[in-house]
Amino acid sequence: MLRPATAADFGFIRSLTTRADYAPFIGDADEATLQGWLDSPAARIVIWETDAAKGFAIFREIGDLSGRVELFRIALDQAGGGRGDAFFNALLDHAFRDLGAERVWFDASGENPRAMKIYERAGCLREGIQRAQWWRPALGKAVDLHLFGMLRAEWLARRDQA
Repeated sequence: MLRPATAADFGFIRSLTTRADYAPFIGDADEATLQGWLDSPAARIVIWETDAAKGFAIFREIGDLSGRVELFRIALDQAGGGRGDAFFNALLDHAFRDLGAERVWFDASGENPRAMKIYERAGCLREGIQRAQWWRPALGKAVDLHLFGMLRAEWLARRDQA
């Protein structure tokens, strides 16, 4: 269900990152930036699809000596129906199994409680809050940034329980 993105996916990716309903939660990147991530050995853009593209995510910091991998951007074309849980769990599996992560970390806008519930259901820990950290032009204010993470041992334990 996850595949590597190509330049042909940029239109789909930007169709999500430029949506008004996503503006409070994620930023947009132009095609040059997206291409830079495609070309970087330390980054991966993946597409989640069934019959068609349904979501995308960007991983960064791949190959860091600490083993950490940042899950930088996550977006689905439609929310609801349990798709967020399935997508996010597929991303964690990819990070630990395919990218060799020892730790996956990411942040979430304090204005996005739906996403934070998905992360917590997947077993990620809220590791901290940076208050009024992230300026959101669409909101005209700075919002809290919630930091989340999962260690390989935690992922393995959850996988063994399933």
